[in-house]
Amino acid sequence: MKSILYILSLILAATFQGIGQETVLTPKNNPVGPKMVESESYKMAWYMLNGDQRMDIGLVQTEIQENGSEIVILTTVDMQGAPTTWVDSTIVEAKSFKPIYHASYNPQRDMVLQFSKEVTGYYLDKASNTKKEISEEVDEPFFDSNFYPQLIRWLPLKVGYSTTIAIFDYNPKSEIGVMTATIKNTEQTSLMLDGTKKRVWKVTVTDDISKNTAVSTYYIDQDSRKVLKQEIEVSGRKMIMERID
Repeated sequence: MKSILYILSLILAATFQGIGQETVLTPKNNPVGPKMVESESYKMAWYMLNGDQRMDIGLVQTEIQENGSEIVILTTVDMQGAPTTWVDSTIVEAKSFKPIYHASYNPQRDMVLQFSKEVTGYYLDKASNTKKEISEEVDEPFFDSNFYPQLIRWLPLKVGYSTTIAIFDYNPKSEIGVMTATIKNTEQTSLMLDGTKKRVWKVTVTDDISKNTAVSTYYIDQDSRKVLKQEIEVSGRKMIMERID
């Protein structure tokens, strides 16, 4: 009898331990239906606020191409005063959003990542002219860190919605590998855009990339699921990206 009670106590402990624990989102339990994603192109003005003063940073253009089996996201950033355009490209599987490829090119560095059983590629630091070959073994599923801001807009958002998302990020000067992004809260509010009042989801997010010191707030149109505005607050500074098309 004593052994039976002991086994039952272990089962009950494991059961209650699991209650309230949140399941981390990965490509294996992706809740987004394929009909949520459509090909589109849009632009966002990127600027910083310093009190009442606005300082323009650049223009961000995003193109999303959905071709049935893959989703390709191309982002170009034209910085104020910069001689060259910053270019990021991401490819994921259409059904699961499992990452396939990511490349990023800017004046500071070039980076290419290919996702398979291992994460391979290279990182070229242009300041020191040093190139590092990348080969990382990862045993758990994840989304590309460059993709998850798009993923947020397609999630089953509702008042009070929160979740944790597994992401992979590469930075040779900090922690490398699978991390998490966390949706802290979701609110329903409104936003004025071009003189029109829009019903939006206000989604507050942090991630391990910034050690959760940067807070991003997304304003997502409830009907179209377009990102109308994004605010980024870090170290007392606020940057804003606002849709202009």
